[in-house]
Amino acid sequence: MSVNKKGYVSFILHAHLPFVHHPESEDYLEEKWLFEAISETYIPLLENFKKLEDEGVKFRITMSITPPLLYMLDNKLLQKRYIKYLKSHIELCKKELERTKENEKLHSLSKYYLDRFSNDLHIFKDVYKSNIINGFKYFQDIGVLEIITCGATHGYFPILYVNEKAIKAQIAVGVETYKKYFGKSPRGIWLPECGYVPEADTYLKEFGIEYVITESHGILYADPTPIYGTFAPIVSPNGVIALGRDIESSRQVWSSINGYPGDFNYREFYRDIGYEADYEYIKPYIASNGARVDTGIKYYRITSKDNNKDYYNPRWAMDSAEKQAGHFLDSRVNQINNLSKHMDVPPIVVCPYDAELYGHWWYEGPYWLYILFKKIYYDESNFELITPGEYIDKFPDMQISSPCRSSWGANGYSEVWLNMTNDYAHKHLHKAADRMCELAQLFPNEQEPLKLLALNQCARELLLAQSSDWLFIITNGTMVDYAKKRIKDHVGRFTKLYYQIKSNEIDKLVLKDICEKDKIFDNINYMIYY
Repeated sequence: MSVNKKGYVSFILHAHLPFVHHPESEDYLEEKWLFEAISETYIPLLENFKKLEDEGVKFRITMSITPPLLYMLDNKLLQKRYIKYLKSHIELCKKELERTKENEKLHSLSKYYLDRFSNDLHIFKDVYKSNIINGFKYFQDIGVLEIITCGATHGYFPILYVNEKAIKAQIAVGVETYKKYFGKSPRGIWLPECGYVPEADTYLKEFGIEYVITESHGILYADPTPIYGTFAPIVSPNGVIALGRDIESSRQVWSSINGYPGDFNYREFYRDIGYEADYEYIKPYIASNGARVDTGIKYYRITSKDNNKDYYNPRWAMDSAEKQAGHFLDSRVNQINNLSKHMDVPPIVVCPYDAELYGHWWYEGPYWLYILFKKIYYDESNFELITPGEYIDKFPDMQISSPCRSSWGANGYSEVWLNMTNDYAHKHLHKAADRMCELAQLFPNEQEPLKLLALNQCARELLLAQSSDWLFIITNGTMVDYAKKRIKDHVGRFTKLYYQIKSNEIDKLVLKDICEKDKIFDNINYMIYY
């Protein structure tokens, strides 16, 4: 550690979206989840990493990039559709320039958005050749970004472990996907929804995972109680290292009441011209069925808690981000000063967040990170940025303690993913997992090409059905029909193939159609369920 440094801060961003791929139709609004995240989160993060590199600022950050997101970013159809999405938005921005020419502030913002979307198109097509995975891999390769993996489809371990092979498969395919895209084995895993169960340790070890990210109480209620709380990793009796979220730093960013994203100078997420412009004018740029949707062109700042909104001012927003980066830095300095007095090892403050908070929900978030990392590098501070892997290498002696069963959902356990709105789904998911294991037992190491294709597709359908996102969306009450449809479709496709395989009557056309729609995990081997 450098002179006068007393501790470390570790930023971990969890980049995840459920797999949405509909080659049969362009009418699925859910594809916009990916396009918005690329424009508002992933490209801004990459651009800010590049600025830091160009300015000679040493920094460290960790990201989990989940397998569904990797396969979507690598999907040629989705890449083409994103470019089409950008061109449509650029066309709309040019119309906005004309529409707003009598209002100086709005006209300036129209130009701002035209520049943003035009830059996205340049970065995506010209710089990254339509595949931004290479951007993240570059920063990992030069040593400033540590990328970790996740469960194959973000399946929620504390419920899936009813059949432990379901957890094994989630981990195995997560690790395999990481190797495919990054050319080496992952050291860490972001447990889906930070859902920890000790039963997963065996499989984490089997597939070479050294450490996991957990919720705060997963550490605080570990047995025996960790003497340093969340400020040092613990290691389970099975040899899996766990790092827990720091409560104070999380609250400063996450809190809807006093967190940074609520600053009145920041862009208002909920005011968008997709809902406010004249209907006939905006109709070509909203949903194909005529429903109004977000366009990403938002002209207002938060202003106040009521609905009287002033126009967004990017310079004011940047000023707020700069002040808040300073506040965050000062808070960590004080926190580490206090902690280091009582610890025999340097404390680590673990700051895990959804990546999409930075840019999508909190528009100024990527800029805030950029300023914060510059301040940490140039200002007098008593800590350094570090990745979990680096900290573990520096300080390998840890307290042995069993993390508590936990998640980062509301109230800390499993009610978000198992409640009266979505409980019906679990019996189908568990039944399908049992049937997948049955198929592996009935047809070990199948060689017949058609049956092998069907068995592997069964494994894909099961994994896609297990995505925790569908259960979360049903609980949350947003896009419920789509989430229910996805569970029903994947379980239905799995069940149809299950019976066709067992009766040796596989319908080639049906199988081909399913394979084209659910094009993910190209190297999957159904024998992981054996």
